[in-house]
Amino acid sequence: MIPFSIFDCRFSIGRSERKKISSLALCALLYTLCLPVSAQQPVRIPRIGYISGTGSASDPGPYVAALRQGLRDLGYVEGKNFVIEYRGAEGKPDRMPSLVNELVQLKVDVLVVPTAAGAIRAAKQATKTIPIVMLTLVDPVATGLVDSLARPGGNITGLATLQRDLSGKRLELLTEVVPRLSRVGVLRNPDEETAAIGFKDYEAAARALKIRLQSLEARGSNPDLEGAFREAVKGGANAVITITNGPLFRNSKRITELALKNRLPSLYEGGTWVEAGGLMSYSANDLELFRRAATYVDKILKGAKPADLPIEQPTKFEFVINLKTANALKLTIPQSVLFRADRVIK
Repeated sequence: MIPFSIFDCRFSIGRSERKKISSLALCALLYTLCLPVSAQQPVRIPRIGYISGTGSASDPGPYVAALRQGLRDLGYVEGKNFVIEYRGAEGKPDRMPSLVNELVQLKVDVLVVPTAAGAIRAAKQATKTIPIVMLTLVDPVATGLVDSLARPGGNITGLATLQRDLSGKRLELLTEVVPRLSRVGVLRNPDEETAAIGFKDYEAAARALKIRLQSLEARGSNPDLEGAFREAVKGGANAVITITNGPLFRNSKRITELALKNRLPSLYEGGTWVEAGGLMSYSANDLELFRRAATYVDKILKGAKPADLPIEQPTKFEFVINLKTANALKLTIPQSVLFRADRVIK
């Protein structure tokens, strides 16, 4: 009887253990089966499409760097929770639509399109679904890019730089710095929408100040800058203002050198021109605007709709003077003007 009792007890324990072992084996099998599936589905990294009118693959330029910095300030790490798909038109505006289409085909999560109204319009035509963050030099409502500043509608939002609203102030600054200012050359591409709007704004301000304007035409992706400055001197210009576009921005160093060579005080629509050797600029801080664009990208990646994000306008403007250039021109900047400068390059 004893051997049977012992056997019976062992048999009972064996069944219980086998159930436990079976359960553990099943869990282990399920874990093993789930592991490869998880490994095959990495976390998707948001892609930001960036269109530059002036940069190239080898030299993206300072503005995309400012956008990257803005994203880092918000806690983003490139390659970990965002990547930038960059396309540069190298100062050739006609390339912009095809570059926009490339990024649309890649199905990026957000498109960042700076400055040129033509590029923003091309992006608007290319996609109705991908959110677009613009940085525009012109009034986005007057030019039909959005419905209103408070509620843009559609898939576009971003920042308006108020460049055109500052035209009169720039001419006033020139009258304070350049003695007996009577004629100002305006370097521009007359075929570009932004430049055409800008010239009209300068014309209105010039009439009020009794200053004559001279249009200095710089067409295409390889503008005749030397010819434009010869016309300025021939026409008796006392100073030069440049209306920014892609090809002219890529030639900023050359333009500031030609202004100095021809003894013409120069005023620009961004501080980077003064850093390149220009005399003065009055504008919103262009690099800060691109850092601010990162806040729009952040909100959109977190689920906000562009139609509900009001378009931001700058509240502070930066007056920059290059004293080295003033000295080279033998031009004395009045103390009253220097005191108002936000930055003075010595």
